[in-house]
Amino acid sequence: MRCPIESHDSAELLLAYCARKLEPEMAAILERHMEVCPDCLAFYEGQKQVWDALDSWEAEPVSDDFDSRLYARIEREPVSFWTRMQGFYAGSWSRRAIPLTAAAGLLLTAGLILQRPEKPTSVEHGSTAAKAEVIAPDQLERTVEDMELLRQFTSLARTEGSPSDAL
Repeated sequence: MRCPIESHDSAELLLAYCARKLEPEMAAILERHMEVCPDCLAFYEGQKQVWDALDSWEAEPVSDDFDSRLYARIEREPVSFWTRMQGFYAGSWSRRAIPLTAAAGLLLTAGLILQRPEKPTSVEHGSTAAKAEVIAPDQLERTVEDMELLRQFTSLARTEGSPSDAL
């Protein structure tokens, strides 16, 4: 058997043995290896001390009023700048920023859909043939609906005030 400490690819074998998760056949092979390898034996003994300490450790009981004291302490803490900016503070402007961001995305999408790059004319058999780009009616209808939705978002944002009002 190759030494698990020297070969980093099988070092997890020692950890599995210490955690008592190794199959009995493999555990027997590793035990025989530890009889001749002082490094693996020292690693095992150190890990065994850690596992024994964890097995004997008992958590302190939690008081009945722990939750109420915790929430009261959280309420007393000042709200940081980043918390307010992320919208977790009461009166958050993020509720208005999300629709405005969506409207900007729709506007960008509509602009990309409506943008038509110039295409060079192609020459077929000695004559110039012009190519026309066809826009599907449902694409035009979706674009008009998106523009109407954008107009509604804009008017809603104006009636609620600017995002800087909430800060």
